[in-house]
Amino acid sequence: MKKTLSVVIVAGLVLTGCSSSWNPVNWFGQSESVPVNVDPSATGATNPLIPARRASIFRSNTAELYLGSPIETISELLIERRPGGAIIRVTGTANRAGPFEVRLIPDETQTDGDTLAYTMNALQSAGPVNVDADARSVTAAVWLTEQELFGIREVRVAGRSNVLVSRR
Repeated sequence: MKKTLSVVIVAGLVLTGCSSSWNPVNWFGQSESVPVNVDPSATGATNPLIPARRASIFRSNTAELYLGSPIETISELLIERRPGGAIIRVTGTANRAGPFEVRLIPDETQTDGDTLAYTMNALQSAGPVNVDADARSVTAAVWLTEQELFGIREVRVAGRSNVLVSRR
């Protein structure tokens, strides 16, 4: 038993020290750089790090229809600078309790070269109206890169009854 164990240990040490195909460390070889096939018709809108959606029995391939309505009032608009861009964080108060799936929807009609415009929307159930403001308060955020913020001087977020503006 001692003889067999020592032969196996010595053989393992000898094989890992040599550069033969028996050495498990050499099974895949050295890495090498290969060029990436780039589709010339692509405009750079896709991110190669995010996999393409595949067909699945659990997910529909149809486009999602969002039926949110604007939040009643926008109470806070913060632009928080971060490395590589900024986070636009918006807090609003709905007219009913229990809003959910809150989104900042880009408003293309108000957006121009130096202004970004959003509308804060949420899905709202038929909840009670006269409730504490904390039960009706929601927050949403969107990340913008420095390239997307280049040239932007004003950020506007609209609700149903007011608009908050932040300028540089």
